[in-house]
Amino acid sequence: MQLRNLLGQIVEVNPNLRAKASRLLSDLLSCKRVMVAFSGGIDSTLVSYLAKLALGENVIAVTANSPSLPSSELEEAKKLADQMGVRHMIVRTEELADPNYASNPMNRCYFCKKELGEKLMRLAHDLGGYVIIDGTNAEDLKGHRPGAAALTEQGIRRPLADVGMSKAEVRELSKELGLPNFGKPSMACLSSRVEYGQIITPDRLHRIESSENMIRSVTGVRELRVRDHGNLARIEVGKAERKLFFDEKLLDDIAEALRGFGFTYVTFDLVGYRSGSMNKKSD
Repeated sequence: MQLRNLLGQIVEVNPNLRAKASRLLSDLLSCKRVMVAFSGGIDSTLVSYLAKLALGENVIAVTANSPSLPSSELEEAKKLADQMGVRHMIVRTEELADPNYASNPMNRCYFCKKELGEKLMRLAHDLGGYVIIDGTNAEDLKGHRPGAAALTEQGIRRPLADVGMSKAEVRELSKELGLPNFGKPSMACLSSRVEYGQIITPDRLHRIESSENMIRSVTGVRELRVRDHGNLARIEVGKAERKLFFDEKLLDDIAEALRGFGFTYVTFDLVGYRSGSMNKKSD
């Protein structure tokens, strides 16, 4: 009866997605108490919302306050948790203190997620025992994902992926449920903008964040990455948003600002944004 009542809020999606949502809610109900690794992105927001529906007060959303997390993302996570009525906690991670991470190898994300997983496990234990889950969807397990392996080693579950829910289905279900960020572009940490082998430092992360904030403020662009190749900044934006930059004065202003943040050269990637472009040797 409880599951049927919960599904009463999901009526307009296709039967296949509704069936996935049913399995997901059933899995959450069986957990009794869950702790969500909550970034504030649409995937972890959906998981947190469904966990709240299923388990009420037996849900905690935990956000990692990391040197590589834009401050705006932390504030958005706080706001979303409050809107959903989900208890929210913040843990501090110090991945830059780990030379395995700061040296920026191709498996950099493994060391970040390993630290996060360990901190979540300790917190879950200290609070009396919670099942830890995250917002990994089925598509996130494809390609180069060393961070996913680290979380698996810590026993962190991924309910979206377990029921085979894709990113598009996450957005569709989130829209049906009225979640405010259903259309939010995917967001990766600031370190993902740094070319592999380039040392990750607080100053480097700060100039990337400052560059992206400046570009958003003058263009309104939604999908954006400022890739850090040492002295060179490579600006990627959503393919449909490239036209926002077709103005000579605007380009001059952006170039001047980014040089002020510490870059020597500023380039605009004509191909546009694509996930994982730093993983491609041609980049």
